[in-house]
Amino acid sequence: MGKVRYEKVVENEQLTIKEIHKIVVYKFSVGDVEDPDLYAAQPLWEWENSASGQFIMKHAIQKPEWQRLSDPLTLSYRYAIIAELEKSKLAEFYLRWGNIK
Repeated sequence: MGKVRYEKVVENEQLTIKEIHKIVVYKFSVGDVEDPDLYAAQPLWEWENSASGQFIMKHAIQKPEWQRLSDPLTLSYRYAIIAELEKSKLAEFYLRWGNIK
């Protein structure tokens, strides 16, 4: 489950509150290599050019970020792409591509 924050926005001279969700939108692993970020470039590029990646790049509040964690059990690196989406766009993302587990 991601984090939720609320943002005040004035639209058409009316104050509205937007519910912004920070979630993991894609995950993948890279084996134990000397430069894992170099090997992560291809899966990152492929995701960004996929339908779900294009949706996130278009509708994310800010540019998505990625994080790398080492996995000592498998001697690999796990990557996660994290994005912030407004509640209605998050619902659309889940309806189209499901929840990332």
